[in-house]
Amino acid sequence: MNAPLNFGPESRGGGLPIAFKGDGRDLAFPLGRINEPAAGEPAGLNLRDEFFKYLGLALKHRWLLLAGCVSGLVIGFLVTFTSTPIYRATATIKADLDAAKVVKLDTVDTGQVADHPSRFYQTQKELLRSRSLAERVAGNLDLRDDAGLVNPRPNSSWAKLRRLVFPEKPGEKLDLAQRKAAAAGLIRGGMFVDQAPNSSLMTISFDSPDPGWAAKIANAVAENFTESNLERRYGNSKYARKFLEEKLEDLKVKLEDSEKALVAYEDKEQIVNTKVGKDQQPLADSDLAALNAALQQARTERIKAQELWEQAAKTKGLALPQVLNDKSIAVLREKRATLAADYQDKLAVFKADYPDMRRLKAQIAQMDAEIDRAVSFVTASLKAQHESLLQQEELLQKDIEKARAKVLEGRNKNIQRQILQREADSTRTLYDGLLQQYKDLGVAGATGVNNVAVIDLAQTPGAPYQPNLQKNLLTWLVFGLLGAVAVVVWFEIMDDTFKSPEDIEDQLGLAVLGLIPKSKEDIFESLRNSPVSAIAESYRSLRTALQFSTSNGLPKSLVVTSPNPGEGKSTTSVALATNFAQLGMKVLLIDADLRNPSAHRLLKRETERGLTNYLVGGAIAPDILQETDVSGLSFMATGPLPPNPAELLAGQNMTKLLSSASENFDVVIIDAPPVLGLADAPLLASIAAGTLLVLGAGESRRGVVKAALKRLHFARAQMVGAILNKFDMHDASYAYQSYAYGALQYYGYGSKSAPKAIAN
Repeated sequence: MNAPLNFGPESRGGGLPIAFKGDGRDLAFPLGRINEPAAGEPAGLNLRDEFFKYLGLALKHRWLLLAGCVSGLVIGFLVTFTSTPIYRATATIKADLDAAKVVKLDTVDTGQVADHPSRFYQTQKELLRSRSLAERVAGNLDLRDDAGLVNPRPNSSWAKLRRLVFPEKPGEKLDLAQRKAAAAGLIRGGMFVDQAPNSSLMTISFDSPDPGWAAKIANAVAENFTESNLERRYGNSKYARKFLEEKLEDLKVKLEDSEKALVAYEDKEQIVNTKVGKDQQPLADSDLAALNAALQQARTERIKAQELWEQAAKTKGLALPQVLNDKSIAVLREKRATLAADYQDKLAVFKADYPDMRRLKAQIAQMDAEIDRAVSFVTASLKAQHESLLQQEELLQKDIEKARAKVLEGRNKNIQRQILQREADSTRTLYDGLLQQYKDLGVAGATGVNNVAVIDLAQTPGAPYQPNLQKNLLTWLVFGLLGAVAVVVWFEIMDDTFKSPEDIEDQLGLAVLGLIPKSKEDIFESLRNSPVSAIAESYRSLRTALQFSTSNGLPKSLVVTSPNPGEGKSTTSVALATNFAQLGMKVLLIDADLRNPSAHRLLKRETERGLTNYLVGGAIAPDILQETDVSGLSFMATGPLPPNPAELLAGQNMTKLLSSASENFDVVIIDAPPVLGLADAPLLASIAAGTLLVLGAGESRRGVVKAALKRLHFARAQMVGAILNKFDMHDASYAYQSYAYGALQYYGYGSKSAPKAIAN
């Protein structure tokens, strides 16, 4: 049985540790959030962060980028050194849309490209690049017989050196057709045509290893193009004149035949053309049009009269406008209304049989009869008007039928005549137009004006146009830099490790309590003998952050673990225990890594007896505690390594050990195994007051760390934060380099002017 250590009842500082916050600020001081903009801060600062982020990447991979740039410069120099010098000669010509006109003409060559200058100049460029012009130039310069020009040898320094080492063998001789095609291809391949903006000037450039031939060929192309353009214009005019002569002869015969046929038909049908002007109509057509208009008007009036008469028949004429507007009827109605009113007044005094009353009634009846007669007269007049208009419409319809028959008879006789007349007119018009064009072409062919002229002949170039050392170096420098950037991007995409505190806080949501720089020095030697060194100051900063990591301050028991082996958890555990002991605190360091212990090597202690002896009940705690070289620091080694570490750590003895040790020591630090693949670390984290996750900068992959943190959360571990170990300032982003550099400078502040150690 394990004898009690007189550690007393279990105590963990009154409840589970939580992040202590005061005045809205996290006292854990997460380093990665220093660069985050505060609430209400302009969002434009993100541009600064992005700038420093990419600047940091450039500084991090500066040697790779420099290597890419140097490689590009070397390649550019080699390309320039091994390239054959090329000389460029340029001639200038002027190509006008239309040639100068001696007389005003309207021939086939004019007015076709005035509205499309871009099409015209594009055509001129293609003509300059044409195979026929190249063959003409090659023939005039006898390029087909110059083997050195048709099949040139490279003239670069590298080519000369290669010919000295490896002499060339004589090549096969080419026949005339092959030399002709090769010469034309040489001219077309080395020629460049360009046009000055908003101008009719065009430049003809030719590139060649021989400066003399470059000038000769450029001038020959310009001169031959001018000559061929003039020949083409004259050839077009000559061909057009010949074509028009043939067409005029045919049209002349056709015009005579059509006019004879027209006269013969008029004589046969006895047709006399009395029509004057193209817009006048024959008399029969005019009569028909007039009758149609009269019929339409008569029909309209008849319909109106019919509607009035039908309305009068339905309403007995009382509602007709003619009745309502008739003055005599209106007078009769007024008299009747007066008599009716008098009758109604007296009816109140006299009876209807009274003589005066009978007289008034007779007068009213007489008025009604007169009104009916007047209305009947108006109705009868409307009926008579309707019948008259109907009869007039019938007569006009008969006249129209007669006129239409006359028009159709005249048109039938005139159809063939119009056909013959139209054929004669069209033939005469076509003949006159072609005759005028024939005369214009005669004048144009006699003038011989060209719209293309040579402005400047090419001069023999004095210096090579290519290769351009500056241009090649700049181009390959850009290519090398782009290649290096692509490699850097690939590296960054493939590298998913944590490299800065911002990555940890953004990806894991843990506060970064410390930043431990990468150091080649002996850490424990620095902690004991160099208290103002950067590594010592960084662990003291971590110690301070842990003292404010929970609402109750420093956790009484702290598990230090990491996702993977080799990330520095054991070194961190020993360093933290040493720092707390240097404050005068009683510290117990337990090496709970029962699989691969290393804390005993750092403290130079034995592992024969330790934690496993206590967990299996083979020893009591005071017997297995070891004193260290640091005052106040006690160490419990692992002891013999068991075959079942997880079962030992899951027992009640481990919980009792932590509970009792928390009462007798100010802080208990547990060096736990890595999280992934093992159940040890989650078991220890579930019974400790706090858990600190150690991540190696540039070593901990994000997926692995997230999986480890997920296991710790499932075990209900009280996470106090994380530290970024082995931090290399040169591998961090530029924005964080500024902070890290300042922090490391501060950590080493005063190290050079530290006073001599005071003797005990």
